[in-house]
Amino acid sequence: MAVYTWRGRNSRGEAVTGQLEALTEGGVADQLMSIGVAPVHIALAEAAKDEAGESWIARLNRKPVVLDDLMIFSRQMYTLNKAGVPILRAFAGLEASATKPAMVDLLKDIRASLDQGRELSAAMARHMDLFGAFYISMIKVGEMTGRLTEVFKRLTEHMEFERDVRERIKQAMRYPVFVMIAMAVAVVILNIFVIPVFAKVFAGFNAELPLITRGLLGFSSWTLTWWPLLAAGSVGASVGIKAYLRTPDGRYRWDARKLKLPIVGEIVLKATLARFARSFALSSQSGVPLVQALTVVAQTVDNAFIGSRIEQMRDGIERGESISRCAAATGVFTPVVLQMINVGEETGELDNLLFEIAEMYERDTDYAIKGLSASIEPILLGVIGVLVLLLALGVFLPLWNMGSAAMGKGGG
Repeated sequence: MAVYTWRGRNSRGEAVTGQLEALTEGGVADQLMSIGVAPVHIALAEAAKDEAGESWIARLNRKPVVLDDLMIFSRQMYTLNKAGVPILRAFAGLEASATKPAMVDLLKDIRASLDQGRELSAAMARHMDLFGAFYISMIKVGEMTGRLTEVFKRLTEHMEFERDVRERIKQAMRYPVFVMIAMAVAVVILNIFVIPVFAKVFAGFNAELPLITRGLLGFSSWTLTWWPLLAAGSVGASVGIKAYLRTPDGRYRWDARKLKLPIVGEIVLKATLARFARSFALSSQSGVPLVQALTVVAQTVDNAFIGSRIEQMRDGIERGESISRCAAATGVFTPVVLQMINVGEETGELDNLLFEIAEMYERDTDYAIKGLSASIEPILLGVIGVLVLLLALGVFLPLWNMGSAAMGKGGG
């Protein structure tokens, strides 16, 4: 596609100028007229500067497209489709109103693909890392069934739920994480600056120190001696763990372990199953074939362990077994949910019951997240109490013993 410069007049008769990408001058004219601009002059633009000419600072600060951007985009596309705005005109308007450079580039690329005759799902598939398999599959189903407007609405609601769950978990974990960081900083400061000073004081006593004090002094001395190796080991372990978790086996094992963690494991399980139920309901309601729907949903639950159980359901359904029996064989659903799936399968209302299951899990997740801080606070207080007790006994016990001994000698 070439870049064209244009001059024209808007609906008020005012002169306006700009640049547009199109295959021909006629394509530029069509785009301008679709947004209410009467073209006066259209010509090829001079060679644009290479991206390398862009400031490296600007490229470094370039913000990527995030979930909130896609949610706003889906909401806008739902509104424009509902109003009957043609798809090319809709993308032209969104591109003109977008303020984030990365989003402008995304919309521009999708619009260029549409100009070349591609379907919307195929144009979005060029950005699989941003939209994901579930989003693109839903768009494709919307195109096939003529329910693209409804699909955009459902996708917006789905992403709003995803964002709300993540934000609530972050909010609940903010206080515990802050306390843990403060504790770690306090321990480092005590080991580097405070305890070594007391070590010099205790060395002048020439007396046997309590076991707790000897342990604190030994740990402080070991930290000061080996801190470079300790720091390098921590960084190496962090990099190694992240690399392992990127492997299929590592991610599967970690995702399975997350579900068994105390306090947070139940929250992760309920949030994941809520995501599964809502995604499955959306796919089924939109007319996606059952096997294909489960294949896509297995990729959207963001948990390799649960994903493998969903694929197990899919394989059982392919063999001709019922959905309820396959769901029971996974071992991750509660009896109440299995009963609802069975009733939905028998009555043909599986879509509605899946939405009810999703809402039930979402309520449970919300309730569990609200109690997360209350569950973690006693543990944090216990850890802080033990840490303060050890430090107090280790530092003040020898001073107290020395004071008692001195008073005993003075009294004699």
